[in-house]
Amino acid sequence: MNRAYYKNTIAGFCADNPDQIVGKLVLEHNFALISTQRDAWVAQILLLQSILQNSDGTIYFEYSIPRMGKRIDVLLIIDGVIFVVEFKVGASSFLRADLDQVTDYALDLRNFHEGSHSAHIVPILVSTESKSREDVIVAPPQDALFSPICCNSTNLEKVISRVLTLVTGNFINVNHWEESGYKPTPTIIEATLALYNGHSVVDISRSDAGAINLSKTSSSVAEIIESSKANKEKSIVFVTGVPGAGKTLVGLNIATAHIDQDDELYSVFLSGNGPLVAILQEALARDKVARAKQNGEKIKIGAARSEVKAFIQNVHHFRDDGLADLNKAPAEHVAIFDEAQRAWNKQQTVDFMKMKKGQPNFDQSEPEFLISCMDRHKDWAVVICLVGGGQEINKGEAGIHGWSHAIKESFPNWKIYASDQLIDSEYGGAATISELRSIQGSNFLPELHLQTSMRSFRSEKVSLFVKQLLDMELTEAQQTYSQLSQNYPITLTRNLDSARKWLKSQARGSERYGIVVSSQAERLRPLGVHVKAPVNPVNWFLDGKDDVRSSYYLEDVATEFHVQGLELDWTCLVWDADFRYTPEGWNNFSFRGNKWQKINKSERKMYQKNAYRVLLTRARQGMVIVVPEGDNEDLTRPKSYYDKTYSYLAKVGLTVV
Repeated sequence: MNRAYYKNTIAGFCADNPDQIVGKLVLEHNFALISTQRDAWVAQILLLQSILQNSDGTIYFEYSIPRMGKRIDVLLIIDGVIFVVEFKVGASSFLRADLDQVTDYALDLRNFHEGSHSAHIVPILVSTESKSREDVIVAPPQDALFSPICCNSTNLEKVISRVLTLVTGNFINVNHWEESGYKPTPTIIEATLALYNGHSVVDISRSDAGAINLSKTSSSVAEIIESSKANKEKSIVFVTGVPGAGKTLVGLNIATAHIDQDDELYSVFLSGNGPLVAILQEALARDKVARAKQNGEKIKIGAARSEVKAFIQNVHHFRDDGLADLNKAPAEHVAIFDEAQRAWNKQQTVDFMKMKKGQPNFDQSEPEFLISCMDRHKDWAVVICLVGGGQEINKGEAGIHGWSHAIKESFPNWKIYASDQLIDSEYGGAATISELRSIQGSNFLPELHLQTSMRSFRSEKVSLFVKQLLDMELTEAQQTYSQLSQNYPITLTRNLDSARKWLKSQARGSERYGIVVSSQAERLRPLGVHVKAPVNPVNWFLDGKDDVRSSYYLEDVATEFHVQGLELDWTCLVWDADFRYTPEGWNNFSFRGNKWQKINKSERKMYQKNAYRVLLTRARQGMVIVVPEGDNEDLTRPKSYYDKTYSYLAKVGLTVV
């Protein structure tokens, strides 16, 4: 794939006519061209032609970073160095957001582009009108990725020269570099933005075994939809997978492929995860406004929010529309239910309908009613359930059984598509497969189960490690951690301030970090962690380092209900006395009044274990776990409530800081 608008050898670029270069850039630019962009290109071309006359290498203008939906202004490969150059033409200062931006580009190459993994990468921010400084600092990097360098138009040449004197003996074969694989692993927010703006799942996903499975899953679901339409059938598809495997990405790929309401395969992406819906809607709306501004247009944020709400909806709004007219079929023939394991069972739904919706005679589970809405179509319909194993975290969540039971009891004419790989206990194991096999019209396709986590791109074994840790399989957990620890650090401490410092030391650019805790972690208040304090997940996940409400400030904390389905680059999990290790098994507690009360119901125990599973699988690059010291003078926090948990985690092999 040609990822740049313009590519040439540096010698060829210097000999090229600037007008012809601009013409090439304009032809490749797929958006409305504003004069400031054209003028910026001209300034960049003239400057670089003047300072690169004696350099050998390759130059790229507007180099694509699909995962981020952005383009690098200029990328230079000279000897063994990759220069990532971001220009701010006419600017006289260096903004932190711009420094983060150019650092993010460099990180993207280092993390996801095979040809750049071992290369020296230098992010440079050029504010062309900033004051000239002779003391531009170019320090040798610790891991081949330089810290971002600030310069202006007069000392850019000097910066490049200084870097090249520091890096010697390396050489990049440009042909091999261009042909090497780009294996991005976007966050769910990045993926949503990229897919919504026209990229395919191939553009923004890896191409290794895990992502090949992801591609096969997407293709398989698309084929089922086409087949259901052609044969006028009604089908339910279960896409399952370990945390971070890409289930939501599969659903978003289907939804964005058929986003036009006039499309016969028009689809809607639905989720009962309120924070996820709110965050994705706001991210899409902000991105739409920002893109319009870049193209010289103006869109009000309110209008942008209204537009994107048709694409991603809260499942409860879909349900309410179905209640308003019990005979009317939805506009969509394809409904994608994210976090489908969280749909309510019959009792929870009946109670809610009676108390909140004035429906005293309602007698269906949430899966049964949602399927019935799609069943109103006279010709065909497809329901896609994205199901996470071991992800039920709240009262009344039905799991995969709620959906299969609804089909078996009420919709025998519907076809079922699922994987026969659902052997893990988190899905009900053999019992689930047996139940599905007992339903006429069941079809088993192995590719509908995603076995490899791609969230933690530094190691695919994080989900397995967390499962072994929570299942108290000590030997297995030790072995798995020894395999992942070099690329995916997990540190252990008893001091929250140390954890905060560790997070900040690990993150670069705009890599997001934050503190996560269990919703039952009510005795962390002496540490300044208030689990009951209201947190706005939109601000927490989307706002920048200058906003006290953002995760970056490490003040507000998010629980499993805020972060399920989402991720951060680095997390700090503060482990309270609600979930305590003993050699005989985990002890579960909730804080009531002024003391801890033991949880005995197996269902509530499962929810709490799953809450920690969610919290332990949110980090893409690494995490620090804080187990407080406790205080023997506080009856609610004696050291004995924490020490065994800390000792167990240390015995697993986590690095103590």
